[in-house]
Amino acid sequence: MLSITDLGANAGVARYALRGALTIESAAAAFVEGLAELAKLARGGRCDFDCSGIDGGDSTGLAVLIEWKAESHRRGLQLSYANLPASLTRLARLSDVDSLLITA
Repeated sequence: MLSITDLGANAGVARYALRGALTIESAAAAFVEGLAELAKLARGGRCDFDCSGIDGGDSTGLAVLIEWKAESHRRGLQLSYANLPASLTRLARLSDVDSLLITA
């Protein structure tokens, strides 16, 4: 199960920590929880999701990250992911979607 912890804002950037597995078993609940957090932010806002606590991920979990990114764009937000686990980074590269998640 994945949990999302609100770490508060720092320099106007909302920060969240993701912990647990982001897999087919947890994806639906995680997706809804992430959307709820994004809904709290004002248009034009920025948020960072720290993914260092993700201890398991699969293609369904990767899809959740992509959908959160798409939803943030629709809401006029800037969302970035930090510390993506190597397994999800590799999967994103293999799927040719790494540019959607990883910013230089």
